[in-house]
Amino acid sequence: MRTISLLAMTALASLGGHAYAAPPPAAPELTSSPREAVPTDAAAPVDDDKPLSGRRRPGRVETFPEPIEQTNPGAVRAPPPEAFPHDELPIPDRWRLAGALGVVKPRWFDPYNQNFLKGDIPFKGSEHWFLAVNAISDTVIEPRSFPIPVSVQTTSRPGSLDIFGRDSSLVLAQTFIAAVSVIKGSTAFKPPELEFRAALAFQDNYVDVPEKRVLYVEPSRKTHRNDAFVGVQEAFVDYHIRDVSPRYDFDSIRVGIQPFSTEFRGFLFQDNQLGVRFFGNRDNNRFQYNLAAFRRLEKDTNSGLNDVTQDLRKDYVFVANVYRQDLPFPGMTSQVIVAHNLNRERNQIQVDKNGFPVRPALIGNLRGRNYDVTYLGYNADGRIGRINLTASAFLALGSDRNSIFTDRKAKIRSYFAAVEPSMDFSWIRVRLSGLYASGDKDPYDNKETGFDAIQENPQFAGSDTSYWIRQTIPFAGGGRVIAINGRNGVLNSLRSSKDEGQSNFNNPGTVLLGAGADFDLTPQLRVSTNLNHISFASTAIVQALRQEGSIPRALGWDASVSTIYRPLMTQNLVFRGSVAAFDPGKGFKDLFSNSPGHKRYYSILLNAVLSF
Repeated sequence: MRTISLLAMTALASLGGHAYAAPPPAAPELTSSPREAVPTDAAAPVDDDKPLSGRRRPGRVETFPEPIEQTNPGAVRAPPPEAFPHDELPIPDRWRLAGALGVVKPRWFDPYNQNFLKGDIPFKGSEHWFLAVNAISDTVIEPRSFPIPVSVQTTSRPGSLDIFGRDSSLVLAQTFIAAVSVIKGSTAFKPPELEFRAALAFQDNYVDVPEKRVLYVEPSRKTHRNDAFVGVQEAFVDYHIRDVSPRYDFDSIRVGIQPFSTEFRGFLFQDNQLGVRFFGNRDNNRFQYNLAAFRRLEKDTNSGLNDVTQDLRKDYVFVANVYRQDLPFPGMTSQVIVAHNLNRERNQIQVDKNGFPVRPALIGNLRGRNYDVTYLGYNADGRIGRINLTASAFLALGSDRNSIFTDRKAKIRSYFAAVEPSMDFSWIRVRLSGLYASGDKDPYDNKETGFDAIQENPQFAGSDTSYWIRQTIPFAGGGRVIAINGRNGVLNSLRSSKDEGQSNFNNPGTVLLGAGADFDLTPQLRVSTNLNHISFASTAIVQALRQEGSIPRALGWDASVSTIYRPLMTQNLVFRGSVAAFDPGKGFKDLFSNSPGHKRYYSILLNAVLSF
């Protein structure tokens, strides 16, 4: 009997470094008949009980199982296979299938994966209703300095001047925003059919200043203040009226407290206000429109949030605008806008939370005013070749029923223009900024030519990292509780308050020329620099209010450096830090001073925004 194959022996013969000669295989033995010759070592066992395939063995009775009988009266024949779809099969609750299979692990605190709270999964038992929850924490730490008016009888520090005291102050603010939306519709493919949304904001703020009568009208109050407030920032219903094309061009209506911006950069009106808005698009979203009407809510004085506990203001805003992409050439979006501001607050006296009058403003004749003003505007945003370009132009036409200098009706004729071109060089963007808002050159005629907005919040020339845009500079000696500019505003409008006051077209106007650069050092880190020069367009109004014969136009140089750090490369974690310095010009030095004799003013902003 052979115990090892020939292949194995051959392999063994090659091992050990010596020759091993395997004997040749024996020839098979033959019987007397060549047909019956079979190799002696290749005979396979025969299974007599297994018949050959396709053949039956004669004389053998095969046994089979009993046949199955089915009784089904009225049965309908099954549909043929081609009646079933080949590319899709119905799956109940397909949104939760990935989680059931273990492909993903939905967790309520994880916004980056499938999450019921972020509108990824519908309510159980529904295919059309989704829930979207948003939560934001906004932390601000802001040391700053600016001229602080003071009088002898109210100063808390010996050595202060009888007009301006010490200039340093501190602001701390913590804001929490919680928003909930209930949405009907597959929003990944088309606009939602119906949306209910509400957003509440809670802010706790602390301010510390060195002088009295800055935070409160009573000189007996302290020079620091801690305040908290809850505001309703959104509360609206959005209804999808219809689709007008296979690509989901649509018409919708939104009713309630809602965010709205009249144009790209927020120069004219950007706020969360109560109103009705029709909006939609055409031509594959290349054409967009808005028709809106708002009645303004009162604001909380210290937080700037909506105060729904007060009566509505008699201040109405009507807006119609049209956007068109690739006009006048590809890459540029043009917008035409008509906005009307109707104000009927002449007989309303409004005192803010801290006891200071805000309507009517304590400037000029100190009387209440009604006014109607229509804004005609053109805005552009896009690129021309390698140049990025944003441009805005407005013409304000209307009438003021009681000019603050003449007590007579006056025509409103003012204008505004701003442009910001930029160019990208790999990871660097270099930009220029220019802005002109006309000023009133003659306060005693029957024409008001100083441009003012409705509620500005400009994203321009460094935005809130700029000293002049971020800080409010009070105007002393020509009015009471009046500021040259508003917080987070660029216009020198001489208003009592950007949030609670009225527009004022008797103002000196604004001229801004600047340059800046953005450096994307990493995908997470951006550094921005800005250098702006600020001046009045005309000083005639300021001279009349201060009763001075000559005041230079130059206000000064505003330099700032800011950083934005996004560790996750998303908007969920954003950390900002900026430092701004203001070097006063001749006009600013003529108007302001400070008791320590500081030659420059500063603004530091530390901001952390956490979003879910």
